[in-house]
Order: sequence, then C-alpha cells, then structure tokens
Amino acid sequence: MTANGAKGRAWGLATVACVGIWLVQAGLRPVTPPAPSPAQALSRAESGAEGRGATPAGARPGPAPLAASRPVRLRIPRIGVDAPVRGLSLTRDGRLSAPPADDTNLAGWYEHGTSPGQSGTAIVAGHVDTARGPAVFYELGTLRKGDRIEVVRRDGRTALFGVDAVEVYKNSAFPSHKVYAPARRPELRVITCGGGFSPGTGYQGNVVAYAHLTGTRG
Repeated sequence: MTANGAKGRAWGLATVACVGIWLVQAGLRPVTPPAPSPAQALSRAESGAEGRGATPAGARPGPAPLAASRPVRLRIPRIGVDAPVRGLSLTRDGRLSAPPADDTNLAGWYEHGTSPGQSGTAIVAGHVDTARGPAVFYELGTLRKGDRIEVVRRDGRTALFGVDAVEVYKNSAFPSHKVYAPARRPELRVITCGGGFSPGTGYQGNVVAYAHLTGTRG
C-alpha cells in the first residue's frame, strides 16, 4: 500500500462506518442526519483530475507538509466535534474496518495511509450514529467551505485544515478516485454515512468533507 493509502483495496472503504439509523419514540420515527447543500460541492475545476490537490493559480503557496506522525485527536469546532482518533486497517474483503460501535465519540484514521499533514490524501472515517444515538460525525453534512478541522498529532504538532467542499454520494456511484486519489498537497477526507436510509439495507450513501492543510501549531 502506498503512503497515500489511495490505491488498490483502500478504495473499497466507501461504505465504512454505516451502522444503522437512530430511532426514537420506540423506533417509530427515523431521525436522519443533515445532508450538505449543493452550494458546498466542489466546483467543476476542483472536481477535475488535473486540478485536484493542486494549489489554485494565483493563490499563495500553502504551508510546508509535515513528516509522518499518528493523529491522536480530531476537532471540528463549528459542529462541536472533539474526539480521540484510533487507527483503522482493512478487513479481509478490502474494506476499512469501522471504529467500535459502542463509542459514539471516536474517529478512525486509515493507519496504513497518509498521516494528516503529510503530502497526500489522509483518510478519517467515523459513525454518523449508533443504536445509542447520534455519533461523532452526525453533523458532518452541515459543514461549510472554510470551516476548520484540527488534527492533533502524536509529535505534538496540530495540523489545521480548511474545508474545501462537502458532498454526498450514493453507494452505487461513489467516486473512489475522486475521494481517495493521491493529492499533490496535504489533504484530508472525513467520511461518514448519509444519502438517505432504508430499513432493509441501511444508509444509501456517504457524506465526504474535503479539506486541505492551511497551517500548523506546535
């Protein structure tokens, strides 16, 4: 597996973290997580294979990439996320194992891929809900362009990311290359479930937040 963690079997993690919807009122009424608005989607230029992961023309060069270091905590101030991070690996069928479902405040990082802050595409995933209620990324679909994501690393540095876009995809049309392909600058993907829910098959898609490194602390 490459340092970017974006080739081969790693592309199978599209359906990670889809546990099941939270039901209230004795299971009679489903509570669905918010979905991103079309205004938060990537532009056509950003979606293109040539432009993805590059610094936009005329923009200031971004901060220098960091060396590899495990993430230990993830914060998204606008939606109140402040969660420890644990490593995730691939299952035998090539999909990313989900964080334990008994902890609603836990994010997972694909530990055989890029560290947040390194050049490339780092992957973080987490539950949208569990049987106990909303989980760590329940509000992910409400993020807006420019929102901040902070990743505290084991080396004491904090990688600061700015959200570029938030999109929702059906499982049947998940753009694996667009989401997981190696980037030329330090980028981050935060992924959870969404896209509607079926009692028979569960969540019908995934919500993906795209972000790039804007600074560091520590």
